[in-house]
Amino acid sequence: MEKISKTKIISAKIPEEVYNEMVLRVPEGDRSNFIREAIIDKLQKTPKPDKLLELQTKIDKLESNFHEIRKQLADLELLTYHNGKLNPHTFCIDEIDHKIVDYLLHYKGATTPELAEYIKTNRWLVLNRLRKLQRKSKKQIGEDLIYYYAGEKSGKKKAWWINQKIIDI
Repeated sequence: MEKISKTKIISAKIPEEVYNEMVLRVPEGDRSNFIREAIIDKLQKTPKPDKLLELQTKIDKLESNFHEIRKQLADLELLTYHNGKLNPHTFCIDEIDHKIVDYLLHYKGATTPELAEYIKTNRWLVLNRLRKLQRKSKKQIGEDLIYYYAGEKSGKKKAWWINQKIIDI
C-alpha cells in the first residue's frame, strides 16, 4: 500500500448494525486504518473516468471497423443485404430450395404439405429445408427470411410465411 503523506478528515454515516459489527471485529486503535484501507480498496476496484473514456473510444473504433467490414462484404455480395433488402434466392442451395422460395414468393405463405405436393417430395424434406433456410438467414442477416406461424393468417393455419419486410422482390 502506498503511504499517504497528507490526510484529510471525513465523516460518514453508517448503519448501526455495520458500526456494531466493526466494533466487534476491529480493535479500537485500528478502526481508522481499517476504514481508510477499505476506502482505498474500494477505489482501486472502481474504474477511473479516463479508463471509461478510453474503453468507450475503443468500442467506437471496433464498431466503426465492423461497419466497414460489413460494407465491404456487401460490396463483394458475400452479405446478402442491398439497401436493407435482399434477394431470397441467395439462401438457396439447390433446386428444391429455389422451388420453395418461388412458391412462397408467389403465394406469400404455404403449409408444409402444400409445398411437398408442389415439389413432389415428402413433407419432412420440405420441413427440413424450410428450417435450414430460416436458420441460414437468421445467422447471416439476423432476421428470418421465412417464419412459421401456427395461428390462422390469410386463410391458412400452421403455415410458413416469407418475411416481406426484408425481401427485394
